Amino acid sequence: MVAGWTKHGDGRTLAPGEVVRPDERLSWPRMLGFGAQHVVAMFGATFVFPLLMGLDPNVAIMFSGVGTIMFLLIVKGKVPSYLGTSASFVGGVLAIRALVGGDDTLAADAIVTGAILVAGLVLALVGVAVHFLGVQVINRVFPPVVTGAVVMLIGFGLAPVVADVYWPQDQWMALITMIVTFVAIVLFKGFIGRIGILLGLIIGFVLSWVADKVLGNITAFNAVTGAVDTHPRVSFKDVAAADWIGLPSMHFPDFKFSAVLLVLPAVIALVAENVGHVKAVGEMTKTDVDPYMGRAVIADGAATVVASTFGGSPTTTYAENIGVMAATRVYSTAAYYIAAVIAILFGLCPKFGALVAATPGGVLGGITVILYGMIGLLGAKIWIENRVDFADPVNLVPIGAGIILAIGPVKHMISSDFTLEGIALGTIVVVVGYHLLRAISGRGGAGPAEVSEPQREAAG
Repeated sequence: MVAGWTKHGDGRTLAPGEVVRPDERLSWPRMLGFGAQHVVAMFGATFVFPLLMGLDPNVAIMFSGVGTIMFLLIVKGKVPSYLGTSASFVGGVLAIRALVGGDDTLAADAIVTGAILVAGLVLALVGVAVHFLGVQVINRVFPPVVTGAVVMLIGFGLAPVVADVYWPQDQWMALITMIVTFVAIVLFKGFIGRIGILLGLIIGFVLSWVADKVLGNITAFNAVTGAVDTHPRVSFKDVAAADWIGLPSMHFPDFKFSAVLLVLPAVIALVAENVGHVKAVGEMTKTDVDPYMGRAVIADGAATVVASTFGGSPTTTYAENIGVMAATRVYSTAAYYIAAVIAILFGLCPKFGALVAATPGGVLGGITVILYGMIGLLGAKIWIENRVDFADPVNLVPIGAGIILAIGPVKHMISSDFTLEGIALGTIVVVVGYHLLRAISGRGGAGPAEVSEPQREAAG
């Protein structure tokens, strides 16, 4: 942990408009409370997405803490932010697992994390370019019409996962979990509403356990509802066998070119996400963060490389934690160091990881239908905020085609042992198609609607 924070106040309530800046802190007991809030805010997504990718949630939680400390050091404490698991890689990872196939789970995990590691390197290189050339280089290559499309197809391209994998496991529990999460997000305001996904998951988990105890294996119930008999929904066998303290299960990456191509589209989404989040922090703290934009992207890429080297998940800056800062007006990096240390301690508890892994498939179905939809609609949000003109066929044609290819998911065979499909294929069509049509139409550079910087994606 770094020292040098300026003490702010003596426990009094913040006055209207008063904030605790990144280089300031409150008393340590109060900072511990704020750090714990950040852990809760990032918690749901940070362990749900590793589960969806088939990776160890304990490793993901632990390296989210390591990655956050790396991020704060690289940006010199100027951009308070938490690095949690990225959702943008889920589709690519599932495509890799389908491509690899077979029963050797460890070999598949290694190929998955190898592809993620390369994507992290690419993201770090993009950060280097941004640091030396300025953020405008992103807008030239990936204007809002393209980044919005990539974010949208990443979200909506995961629809088959909900339909074919999670929802059928326990359709009634999936429906109940979805409705409970709806209510938690909309009914509660402020911090509670921001952790609605986590609340929905916990309630769904508890309801699944209650259903086991109350209903058990009741054939008549299944006959009436038409539900598939999934008894038992919840099993704590592995939880009981797990140790309280120990290292999580790690592995080293393996590399396969075809797998790397499947996750590279996520880099585009991460660039847009990082820029949007850093901008949001700059607006809230009333500071110029542009000089640290490249550092932030480099830090995210470096954290992803470190995490995937040991079998962890890809990282990204979290809007949930930015929301906590907006609600509390405490932007102190001290809170993030505390949150990071807590996350590392969670990662060193195998029993906790086993509990997370016991989450029923039906509950994940109810959660993922919301998460994937929200990711997709963030793409539309980027378009709206940047006033993308879809009356222009250069915007309309390649974007529409790419999204349909991703959602399909359409498969295009390149050779006998290599197929482009889904999100990867859709992204290529969007990026290449857009720039090709601009060149054919004789337009130089980016149009007026495409050069504005990504807006505050984290505000909601």
